[in-house]
Amino acid sequence: MDAQATRLKATAQIWVGGQEFESREFDLPELTGSQAIAQIDLATVCGSDAHTVTGRRTGACPSILGHEAVGTLVAIGPNGARDALGRDLSIGDRVIWSVTVSCGACDRCLAGRSAKCRTLLKTGHEALDGPWGISGGYASHIHLPEGITLVAVPDELSNAAAAPAACATATVMAVLEAAGDVSGQRVLVSGAGMLGLVACAAARQRGAASVVASDINPERLELARAFGATDTLQAPGKPQPSSFDVAVDLSGAQPALAAALDALDVGGRLVVAGSVSPGPSLCVDPERVVRFLLGITGVHNYEPRHLQQAIAFLMATRDLYDWDSLVAAPRPARELAHLMAPPQGRILRNSITFNSN
Repeated sequence: MDAQATRLKATAQIWVGGQEFESREFDLPELTGSQAIAQIDLATVCGSDAHTVTGRRTGACPSILGHEAVGTLVAIGPNGARDALGRDLSIGDRVIWSVTVSCGACDRCLAGRSAKCRTLLKTGHEALDGPWGISGGYASHIHLPEGITLVAVPDELSNAAAAPAACATATVMAVLEAAGDVSGQRVLVSGAGMLGLVACAAARQRGAASVVASDINPERLELARAFGATDTLQAPGKPQPSSFDVAVDLSGAQPALAAALDALDVGGRLVVAGSVSPGPSLCVDPERVVRFLLGITGVHNYEPRHLQQAIAFLMATRDLYDWDSLVAAPRPARELAHLMAPPQGRILRNSITFNSN
C-alpha cells in the first residue's frame, strides 16, 4: 500500500435530505487486499440523483451521492489492483468504476447476474455511516473496495466523455445486448436524454437499418439526429403499429412504453431500462404478446463487461460524435445543489470538480 493513503483525506458534498448538501472532511481508510483510492477528476450529475433529492425515489441519507465519475488512482492496496481485463493498474492511472460492487460468489453472481448480487453495494447509494461510506462521486476522493469493476481510460478520451460511461454508456451497452442483434433492424429509442443519444449512436454503429428517436423535447430530438438517429418522432405522437423490430425505452414514461409496445412488429423485442422510479402501471395485452411473438426484457445496472464495452464504444466513435459537447464545463463542488436542476439546451449533464476554488 502507498504510505500516502494513510495521510489522505476526502472532502465531500454530503446529501443531508431534501435538496440540501453540506461540505465535510473525512479520513480515508487504510487499504487492504485489492482496494484502491482514486482522486476524482470530474463527476457528472445523473438525473437519477436529481430524482433522489427531489423525493421521486428513496436514497440513503446522509450519504455521498454521485455514480458517474472519472478519477486518478492515488493509492492501491497490498495485493494490487486490476482492471476488467485483468491488467495490473498503477498509481497515476485514470479509471472509471462500476455502479455496483458484488461478492462474486452468490448464486446470482455465479449465474452472471452480478448486478443483482445478494450483498450488492452501489456507488453513490450507500449510507455515510454504513460499511462503504466514502462511496460517491461528489467528493474529492473515493474508496474503491474489492468487488468493484475498474476500467482504464485511454488518454484519447476526455474526462467529460469518460465520466458518464460509468452509468449512461455502460447501461446502454447492457440494453443493446438484451435487445439482441440489431443489424438490419428497425430500432425505436424512446427518450433522447444521455442514454437515448448513446443508444442511437450505438445502434447505428451496430448496423441498424434505421433508428427513430422519440421524445417530448424538440431540442433533444434535433440533438438525436446529430448522434445517429435517422428520424425523430415528437411525443405524444405515436409510431405506426408493427413498424419496429426493436424498441428500447429509456424515458421511464408510461405513455412512451405503451406506444413502443404497440409499435413492435412480429418477433419484436422491447427492452425497458428507464423505469427506475415509481410510476403508473403498464397495461399489456397478453394476446398480442402471444400472437406477435413479442419479448419484453428489463435491464437494471450492468455487468463488468458492459463497462469495458462502454469505453471501447466511446473510443470507436470519438471522431464521429462530439461526446464532450453533452457535458457542461465543471463547476465548483459547492454549487452542487444548484446543479441538480436539469441542464438546458444541448447540454445533458452538469458536472463538478473539487479541483476548483
